[in-house]
Amino acid sequence: MDNINVKASVEAVLFAIGGAVEESKLIEALSDEDNQMSKGELRKAVRELMEDYQNEERGIRLIELDGKYQLCTKNEYYDILSKIVNMPKKHVLTDVLLETLSIIAYKQPVTRAEIEKIRGVSCSHAVNRLIEYNLVCEVGRLDAPGHPILFGTTDDFLRSFGIASMDELPDISPDKIEDFRRQAEEEAGIEVTT
Repeated sequence: MDNINVKASVEAVLFAIGGAVEESKLIEALSDEDNQMSKGELRKAVRELMEDYQNEERGIRLIELDGKYQLCTKNEYYDILSKIVNMPKKHVLTDVLLETLSIIAYKQPVTRAEIEKIRGVSCSHAVNRLIEYNLVCEVGRLDAPGHPILFGTTDDFLRSFGIASMDELPDISPDKIEDFRRQAEEEAGIEVTT
């Protein structure tokens, strides 16, 4: 990569691919026989590009999604883009969908039965809708009778909620957990022992 601009190369790859590209794939693409790119070199170029795109005059941004990088349109230009490409309206997440999505995000990988046990009601419709919105996907099968599907969140989930990785999800405080337990007891008319 002696005679090629690393930032421009990263930008070209991300623009051409369109989706999120893993760090290792970028390193592989930008390395050659004579010169192996390091993670540090790539991360430096990515940081500089991110700073370049933060300029108010830029319509795109570079985001990190759990060890992957992607070029995206800045959120404030969504309305303008929707007029041009007739994009469907943003999906509306009802309380039921948000509750189901929260369970999947915090407990993943998780089966439908586990979600239903936590929610206390059927979740088939909610899970199917979250899959349709590409916020949730099948991540495997549980090694148990019937091999139930395991669900987890997607890169679109990270992008939609503006976080780079699942580590950025807020922690649930012990006080909140106690409030949830009390609410569940009141709703069910039972006492939960912990």
